[in-house]
Amino acid sequence: MRRLPIRLRLTFAFALAMAVLLAATGAFVYFRLGSSLDATINSSLRARSGDLAALVRQSGGSLGGGRRADVGEPGDSFAQVLRTDGTALDATPNAGSAPLLSPDEVARAAHGSIVVDRTRLPAFDDSARLLALPVTAEGRRLVLVVGASTEARGETLEGLLTQLLVAAPIALVLASLLAYGLAAAALRPVESMRRRAAAIRPSDRGQRLPVPDTDDEIARLGETLNDLIARLESALERERRFVADASHELRTPLALLRSELELAQRRPRSREELEAALASAAEETERLSRLADDLLVLARADADGLALRPGPVRVRELAERVGLRFDRRAAESGRTVDVEASRHLELVGDQARIEQALTNLVDNALRHGGGAVRVVAAGNNGSVELHVLDEGPGFDDGFAAQAFERFTRADEARASGGAGLGLAIARVIAEAHGGTSFARNRDDRSGADVWLVLPG
Repeated sequence: MRRLPIRLRLTFAFALAMAVLLAATGAFVYFRLGSSLDATINSSLRARSGDLAALVRQSGGSLGGGRRADVGEPGDSFAQVLRTDGTALDATPNAGSAPLLSPDEVARAAHGSIVVDRTRLPAFDDSARLLALPVTAEGRRLVLVVGASTEARGETLEGLLTQLLVAAPIALVLASLLAYGLAAAALRPVESMRRRAAAIRPSDRGQRLPVPDTDDEIARLGETLNDLIARLESALERERRFVADASHELRTPLALLRSELELAQRRPRSREELEAALASAAEETERLSRLADDLLVLARADADGLALRPGPVRVRELAERVGLRFDRRAAESGRTVDVEASRHLELVGDQARIEQALTNLVDNALRHGGGAVRVVAAGNNGSVELHVLDEGPGFDDGFAAQAFERFTRADEARASGGAGLGLAIARVIAEAHGGTSFARNRDDRSGADVWLVLPG
């Protein structure tokens, strides 16, 4: 069944449900009609038994002598009067002379009315229903038996069953064909979406699946798939831009490194010139190494998520280590790195990764900001915020919103030699911890405020 098309599976399921419904409905109608016919027969027997019981009492135990033809209709109904010993006292012509009840049934009927069904009577071959009740005539206790043929009932039920057996399969086939048509019509938009999806190539941009103009599950499925395609296009575009930017960033230090080596080999050079060339080559090599490490971090985060080794982190000690790392660099430009954090502030996370993220924020502030750099850590509603503030010109208009994008740099920052990955890596680390990142200009454009929010 799993290999069959959905429309066939829906048709089979509908046919099965329809078959059960038709069978249940047919059984209900059949037994309901049988019960109604039984009630009619029983009502007729009770009415006739009342009339005949009065006649038996008046005639002293007979069925009316010469009026017997009036009390029974041959082939349809009949009556018989029995003694308590089971012998027949009187009967209508079509009832025969043989007792209609067995001795045990006569004994039970002498104490109360009973109903007995017979598949065949001695007098005729039809099935019948008997109503027996006690009657007292001239001081004798007798049993009056009133019967009616149930052949008409059986023929009626048999005719109904025949009609049901003929009509039900026809109705089932017609309903199944209708179900198949409805399933095909309902799934036609899905097939249309499938054909369009199969035709979309990786180079096709802006292509979307056709969505039916309805507000049902298929329309919502189409909208969801179109959203997925849009996200995949966006991710593919980011990857293309990432590869292009990475290639561009790698090309510059490689070109400089090759130039320095070629110049060093071109002619005999002094020791000082060779040392300067080697120092420049070492600087470009270090830049390449940092860029490769940054790209590796981003690639791992995109592939399987950034691997973390969580543990308790003392926030002030971490911030002081980062500040101490930049003290010399800040002093060379007449700046300072100050730390403001409570000694009791802690969080749970990967200490090395959080330190790397905070290092990137401080490096960004020293590279692109101005004035003193402050590292401020504070708790806020169960989270820990790590702010890095500077006193420089702040972000350009609209740049703060994209400051954490990969390879994104302000125009005046492009000459600083950065690759535009520091803040992107900080955001990846924050998100790996279940946190987030923000950037904004401080009030009155007195510098930038870049911070991470991490779970406490």
